[in-house]
Amino acid sequence: MKIALVYSSKAGMEAALLDRPAEPNVEEEEPPLPADMLAECDSDETIEAVGKVLQERHQVVFIESDAKAYGRLKRQRPHLVFNISERVIGPNRESHIPTVCEMLDIPFTGSDPLTLGLCLDKSRAKEVLSYHRIPNPAFWIVESASDIPSGIRLPAIVKPLTEGSSKGIKDNSLVRSLGELYDRVEEVVTVYRQPAIVERFLGGREFTVGVLGNAPDYEILPIVEIDHGELPSGAAPIYSYEAKWLWDTRDKPLDIFKCPADIPGVLRDKIENVVTRTCRVLRIRDWCRIDVRLDDKGEPNILEVNPLPGILPRPEDNSCLPKAARTAGYSYSDLIHRVVEEACKRHGLRPTRIRPASSDRPAVLADRA
Repeated sequence: MKIALVYSSKAGMEAALLDRPAEPNVEEEEPPLPADMLAECDSDETIEAVGKVLQERHQVVFIESDAKAYGRLKRQRPHLVFNISERVIGPNRESHIPTVCEMLDIPFTGSDPLTLGLCLDKSRAKEVLSYHRIPNPAFWIVESASDIPSGIRLPAIVKPLTEGSSKGIKDNSLVRSLGELYDRVEEVVTVYRQPAIVERFLGGREFTVGVLGNAPDYEILPIVEIDHGELPSGAAPIYSYEAKWLWDTRDKPLDIFKCPADIPGVLRDKIENVVTRTCRVLRIRDWCRIDVRLDDKGEPNILEVNPLPGILPRPEDNSCLPKAARTAGYSYSDLIHRVVEEACKRHGLRPTRIRPASSDRPAVLADRA
């Protein structure tokens, strides 16, 4: 099968940012881009690792998710796009490549553009969850520090509305006073150029849950607990940007994750139930990772839904979906191939073996069933 691996590399997205035309009639100098602007983009190591796995069974074309991606996909006409592209500009950026695939009628892995857009906009995802009575923390959308509503309950978490990979969620994002709330909202709105979402802080245990497959047969992987007690002394009990990218390094990994989580069966069932309901309501496809935290009554609440989960290949990188998959008995290769298989089943792709002229080994092509 011919698969196009479409990705957002750090170098490729940095080049795309530099190529952006200046806005006309804007005299004021724009503020610098945030230091974590490219945090969602994949490293060359991850892109190469995914590509190498796909090449075990398929012909693979590598495509950067820049402005030329449409033309490249149109020319290549792959049987399937393996989509890990995040892109960097716009609140609907994770929907860009899936939308292009829909336009070109090319099957792709993962959730559709609507689901990706909803999940990146934290407020829209929470509105859908709330309508279906799926527990999630109370929240407020704040356009500027001067518009902070009076009813916000503290302590609270302040973060950018449409970011992932802990971008903008720093150790100081947990605010306990009105002064801290004002300062943090002002920082988010100024630096990230978007509204802030202020979310009631839940002080219970925190988990992240990997999911594979499609409705009605979602496979819930072993639950990962995030142990805040392993953070540096004085750190806020949240999985912040510092915790994810600065304090937890390959050379000195934090022993912050427990997988499988040491929890009673009743709590495990509750978490799996709320995660499964979330996947069904938001129409998650093929794979996902969902962050969960307990409230003061010990009930699991949905924090965030990640339909484009991180998949760093090395165990020491503490990437949670691969970690949960390994605990379930999947190798990294198994995980990637499983996603391809799930997408093929959804799209009705039927493998057909042929013998290419350049090799004695069988190759696999795919046709619509």
